[in-house]
Amino acid sequence: MSGAAAVVAAPAGRLFSQAQTQSQTQAASQKPPPPVANQPTQYGPEEVALMDEIEERGAHYFYEQADPGTGLIFDRAAATGVGPAHQGVGKRFPTAASIAASGFGLSALIVAMERGYLPGAECEQRITSILEYFAKHADNVHGFFYHYMDVKTGARIGKFELSSIDTALLLCGVLHARAYLNSKKTDELADTISRRVDWAWMYNGGPTLDMGWTPEDGFISYRWSSYCESSLMFLMAIGSPTHPIPASSWDAIERKSINYGGVRFITSYGGLFIHQYSHLWGDFRNKHDRFTNYWENSIAATRAQKTFSMQQHGDYPWIDESMWGYSAADNRRGGYTVWAGPPSMNHPDGTLAPHATGGSLALLPGECLAVLKTMRERYPLSFTRYGYVDSFRPDPKQPWYDPDVISIDLGLTMLAAENLRTGNVWREFMKNESIGEAMRAVGFVPEKPEGC
Repeated sequence: MSGAAAVVAAPAGRLFSQAQTQSQTQAASQKPPPPVANQPTQYGPEEVALMDEIEERGAHYFYEQADPGTGLIFDRAAATGVGPAHQGVGKRFPTAASIAASGFGLSALIVAMERGYLPGAECEQRITSILEYFAKHADNVHGFFYHYMDVKTGARIGKFELSSIDTALLLCGVLHARAYLNSKKTDELADTISRRVDWAWMYNGGPTLDMGWTPEDGFISYRWSSYCESSLMFLMAIGSPTHPIPASSWDAIERKSINYGGVRFITSYGGLFIHQYSHLWGDFRNKHDRFTNYWENSIAATRAQKTFSMQQHGDYPWIDESMWGYSAADNRRGGYTVWAGPPSMNHPDGTLAPHATGGSLALLPGECLAVLKTMRERYPLSFTRYGYVDSFRPDPKQPWYDPDVISIDLGLTMLAAENLRTGNVWREFMKNESIGEAMRAVGFVPEKPEGC
């Protein structure tokens, strides 16, 4: 079965060809959402229309690129929406669904319900199907799921691992859906999935969580020992009502700081996504632990990457003030590369990832919106059925545009945009009391107002 075989056309909703006009009409007729604290509340009509189009197109990916029976969502798909993926796991395994994609998808469908991109009843039905499949049918070991599963049967793909971080990303969507739908059935399904996860088992003697497990070799020999995208995973594990890990695991994470161009922040080797994922669901604003304010830390990391990228203008003249952003993304040779900087990783070659700035929309809105707007206008081939392609390299002599989109990168930009506009993903997810309890357990305290 190819990716195209499982695609189900989205139910009647707003038409792509009319997205901008309808977005403006909707914005004029609906009561505006409450402003997000510490964020600008006014944008021009072009910026509003762009964010609306990004979110709407992303929502259609998570509905269309899924099996209607299991609800499982393809890890990636052709950017046109037609045919199987051309690169990565999707090329090797055309039926590969990603459990992380399901986590992003649950949240994306909630956004689609809220904004009217898709009929609410259809979204709720799909959300319920996803929750039922993971609660009752999907293979799991100690509550953890395999990184990639067959989209139709749910069987493990290849010999990929039982993944701690991807299970955590799934749980983010599960807990978001639980809080948002707030129904007896949803609560029961979400509780079955989340309470079954045996974090103590994945702790495997500590002092931090293991990255995964396979039936062939047991636990992977790598741990989540350095600061990265795992912050929210640790908080879910520490706050688990059934299988918690010690709060001391939070302090066991190594936090190295660097100074780049006068900007100091905690980081490690990895794409910009390591500073973005936890902020999609967890609200880290206006609080800090004994190490840092992680919201401000991620803003600093985004600013540093802008400087890092712009210093490459001499080699790649298309990079400038309004065109920058490296992260983990497809490359033009048919592979996948974790480009990063600072610190530099894998020698970035001018291939830009729209989700690098997309994922920082709520963190650094002015600069990141300017990049996405420039990409959309200057390089129209970068914007397709589901939004931005995963990456592109606009070399005038030999331009390359990724033929694929990747689920988690579309979701990254979509949820960041929604948080920037309304804060609704944060607001609903943080209703899960275990997250706040875990934050308090590891020492988070509110920021004191200036002058105090």
